[in-house]
Amino acid sequence: QVQLVESGGGLVEAGNSLRLSCAASGRTLSMGWFRQAPGKGREFVSAISWSGHSTIYADSVKGRFTISRDNDENTVYLQMNRLKPEDTAVYFCAGTNRYGNVRNNDNEYEFWGQGTQVTVSS
Repeated sequence: QVQLVESGGGLVEAGNSLRLSCAASGRTLSMGWFRQAPGKGREFVSAISWSGHSTIYADSVKGRFTISRDNDENTVYLQMNRLKPEDTAVYFCAGTNRYGNVRNNDNEYEFWGQGTQVTVSS
């Protein structure tokens, strides 16, 4: 069982940036970020393959967010630029050791962090 711990959340004004980190206790092949806003379901944000060569993004964050990973540190990052109030949510890190393409479906990830709150004020 791989443990995931997110950090880096906080309160920022719209237009500013935050970088989220997710430290894993062991190796994970693909990793992703999901978020859940108050009163809404969990939605996909971004995912990255083990090599880092394959990444996918939700349309709502494309061009503003960048996912990356450092396999030596077992850490995945989410750089969030030009933040908007609608980005306010709890952000969750997820991981899977199943082989295949990067995934945007949360039921295909078996490891989950506890979440970190991101609040963007207008």
